[in-house]
Amino acid sequence: MRPSSLRIKSPDQLVAEAGTDLEGHGLRRSLGLFQLVCFGVGAIVGTGIFVGLSDTVAESGPASVLSFALAAVTCVFTAFSFAELGGAIPVSGSSYSYAYATLGERTAFLVGWCLLLEYGVSVSAVAVGWGQYLNELLQSTLGFHLPAALSNPPGAGGIVNVPAVVVMLLAATLLVRGIRESARATAVMAVVKIAVLALFCVLAFTAFRAHNLTPFAASGISGITSGASVAFFSYIGFDAITTAGEEVKNPRRDIPAAILACIGIVTVLYCVVAVAAIGALSADQVAGRPAALSVIVDRVTSSGLGAAVIAFGAVVAIASVVLTVMYGQTRILMSMSRDGLIPRVFARVSPKTATPVAGTWIVALVFAVPAAVVPLDVVMNLTTIGTLAVMAVVNVSVMVLRRTRPALSRRFRVPLYPVSPILGIGFCVYLMYGTGLATWLQFAIFLAVGALVYALYGRRHSRLQTTTGVDIADTEGPGQAAAAAPSPGTQASPGTSAPSDLPAPSGAPVDTPQQA
Repeated sequence: MRPSSLRIKSPDQLVAEAGTDLEGHGLRRSLGLFQLVCFGVGAIVGTGIFVGLSDTVAESGPASVLSFALAAVTCVFTAFSFAELGGAIPVSGSSYSYAYATLGERTAFLVGWCLLLEYGVSVSAVAVGWGQYLNELLQSTLGFHLPAALSNPPGAGGIVNVPAVVVMLLAATLLVRGIRESARATAVMAVVKIAVLALFCVLAFTAFRAHNLTPFAASGISGITSGASVAFFSYIGFDAITTAGEEVKNPRRDIPAAILACIGIVTVLYCVVAVAAIGALSADQVAGRPAALSVIVDRVTSSGLGAAVIAFGAVVAIASVVLTVMYGQTRILMSMSRDGLIPRVFARVSPKTATPVAGTWIVALVFAVPAAVVPLDVVMNLTTIGTLAVMAVVNVSVMVLRRTRPALSRRFRVPLYPVSPILGIGFCVYLMYGTGLATWLQFAIFLAVGALVYALYGRRHSRLQTTTGVDIADTEGPGQAAAAAPSPGTQASPGTSAPSDLPAPSGAPVDTPQQA
């Protein structure tokens, strides 16, 4: 038998086992392209631009627009890889499942471990910024605000960030009600925050002063790179679209389209907002202001009304990010649990709501703790390096799958292959370098803990190990991975159906890749 590090789970098996938990309770396919695009925008646009803009400006000054563009380029190359893999392997596991199908179980587990940073820890970071804009909104509309000790993160005058905990619990409450309800709420919030950012740009450009953009890049290339590493946090979440693979009506078509549409929309929006903000207020004045957009509108309009509108948009935007990113985390944990690598409770789907209720509440309660007591900057840096590492793995995975499964059905193919994924890896490593030595040390410790958890629990409880006793990689020839025998209890629940372009659920005949 091969070691667990080489234990591969074929794309056919991943798709065949998708859609149900181990008791046969299934997810529901109810999302179309519009809902998926709104879901992606909801996952991306939030704290990174409403709160993190000031941090990017602090690093690169007026050249922050180039920092946002550099971060976007990194995302674009990786988005191509996500789009191809999301269409070829439309399951909830996202990067974790792609690594499982290409690089082996141990690598997949560590990718899933890093996704705790991208989704679980980042949702804590996003929630931290919610209290700051909530106070802005309360002050502008009602004339009072929450005490700093109860609304700010530690290090910014706070003790316990109560609003951060509240928004996470509210998001969990909505998520457990069902995917349709969550999708509707996300769509509304996505439209609201785009409208608010567009309003900000209109107001800020009325006070645009060209001299605020000089000197444009006082810190040179190093400043732009450092700023891009910070700005990258603003793009985290576009890959959350792939975590909806088991709840999309036509995933092979809609997942690639939604990923590329979201990256394009968000990149244009961020660059325009950055130029408008610095043009209206100098970089020195924008840097270090967590609620910079509200401050700019307040000064431009000489009225609290404009600031109240921006604050409202930020409150809605950050809440939508918490909702969608928490959704992505629960679906990834569900996939890992279904494979036996983490406890079974995360895979359980409620037959009433078709959602992983227990897993959702565990995620909300566990990650509410860092949201309440961990400083935002610490969380952001560690989340950024973890996400970049995952994206590098995704670019590697798309090249490996091209070699091992060339006949696999792909609705979207990475353009300029293999140049695009190679550039994606290079940009990811380049931005990881810009996060600093302290962040690298924290990340190394985090990975070491993950490797220990896998050795003590995941490797021993892997379903590929325990249900068959044989490594699937040992029974398949190169490039000819076949679906393993289904385990009992993985039948699709009544009312749950797969779209016509996907293999049937476990227990039913599985189409060949050419037929899929």
